[in-house]
Amino acid sequence: MTQISVFLENKKGKLAEVTKVLAEHNIDMCAISIADTTNFGILRIIVDNSEKALRVLREAEYTVNTTEVLAVEVPDKPGGLHQVLDILSKGDISVEYLYSFVRRPAERALILFKVDDLKAAKEMLKKENVSVLTADDVNGLGTK
Repeated sequence: MTQISVFLENKKGKLAEVTKVLAEHNIDMCAISIADTTNFGILRIIVDNSEKALRVLREAEYTVNTTEVLAVEVPDKPGGLHQVLDILSKGDISVEYLYSFVRRPAERALILFKVDDLKAAKEMLKKENVSVLTADDVNGLGTK
């Protein structure tokens, strides 16, 4: 699944400017995370049309790049995240960062992972019957 990273100055209103560009082009954000430092922030988003989002953000002169991430769905209960982290740890997969959201009323948590070996992580998790999601799965979450 493709994650888009947008580099932003750490100033008031910059996030609103990016979301305005996406909204004006009818691009839906399915997941969002922000990491910041003193001078800049990194907006990480999963959108329903990554090619279009990249094009319009570049046209608006934002610095953007893409990263492939892993999306999994787990029960929203104690231990749901641990199950996945334990499998990855035992497989010697390093998690660089993650972010998540909970889907109601389904009581499921979607977790997006940046890992050091995406292919191996997917294989391990599928072998352990963890629900590994595609971009279409994530984009359709709001309609289920």
